[in-house]
Amino acid sequence: MEPELRLRPPRNRVDPRAVRWWTTQALAHVVPLLAAIVVGYVLLADARDWLRFVFAIVAIGGVVYVIVMPRWRYHVHRWETTPEAVYAASGWVLQEWRVAPLSRVQTIDTQRGPLQQLFGLASVTVTTASSKGEIKIDGLDRTLAVEVVHRLTETTQAIPGDAT
Repeated sequence: MEPELRLRPPRNRVDPRAVRWWTTQALAHVVPLLAAIVVGYVLLADARDWLRFVFAIVAIGGVVYVIVMPRWRYHVHRWETTPEAVYAASGWVLQEWRVAPLSRVQTIDTQRGPLQQLFGLASVTVTTASSKGEIKIDGLDRTLAVEVVHRLTETTQAIPGDAT
């Protein structure tokens, strides 16, 4: 009989460098938008009055987004692996807690995009036989991510069955 798994908050925080990674991602969204508004302001003389207003709104919203979102995500994002399950909490506006029994795990992957590589971070994705989809743990130290994948792979290989 399988142990009963409860949805509970995971214990481990992501790496603090994730805040800088998420901040950089936020800037990569906000800065081009502001630049496009400035180009419109320069090229479209008739639209300058309302573009000035749009720029102010986007700039204020962008500053709030760049400052608040990464810190809030760091506050929310948690992860944990046990011999029975993977636990993850993620999001910032829409928050999600997930638990996946290791008996349901099908694949375990790591990802390291260019910005993650710059900050020495990685993401671990655990794909299960669930229709809900994968569990993704973002913002792990790259060495820790490799250890987590290795440990989960060893544990899931020891579990009999085909994860369906």
